Amino acid sequence: MERALFLDRDGVINHDHGYAYRESDFEFVEGIFNVGRIAEASGYKLIVVTNQAGIGRGYYTESQFRHLSRWMCEQFAIEGVQITDVYFCPHHPGHGIGPYLRECPCRKPNPGMLLRAAREHDIDLGLSILVGDKHTDIEAGMRAGVGRTVLFGTQADGLPLSDPTHTATNHAELSRWLLQPHLRDAPGLLRQ
Repeated sequence: MERALFLDRDGVINHDHGYAYRESDFEFVEGIFNVGRIAEASGYKLIVVTNQAGIGRGYYTESQFRHLSRWMCEQFAIEGVQITDVYFCPHHPGHGIGPYLRECPCRKPNPGMLLRAAREHDIDLGLSILVGDKHTDIEAGMRAGVGRTVLFGTQADGLPLSDPTHTATNHAELSRWLLQPHLRDAPGLLRQ
């Protein structure tokens, strides 16, 4: 089985300026490409898992989201990093419009996107890592049985509702953590 580095999009890959759906709205967080290179070299597939309530709220379409996702993956490829897949949930239980107004097992903190990725890409979740900037990301990882979860960014300074196994305030710190031999070489991961 494979192992994955699951990345939330807004706040981890790009600066979260709110409902980005155009290339001009997308600002990569410094160091994200290096994180991707380190993860790939250590045997992790990169998989994006992102809530996209902006679709459900009618701010942009699934087609616009897919176009931006293709462009984002192309930027990673230019930097020598392959994104294996992008999973998204367009639903919102309180603010969705029409068919998007519903509870969804894929919307984080639910684990649906992670479980689907594991099935479709033969991922051992226990050997994988999830990086997210919100406690809902961490909770989704824990519910799915992801071996390690990293709370990223300014939220990492506060007391989490769901305890991550690690915190990182920037990608340089995350890169140093990913380079540790027990993550790079170990056949399995244990929760700290």
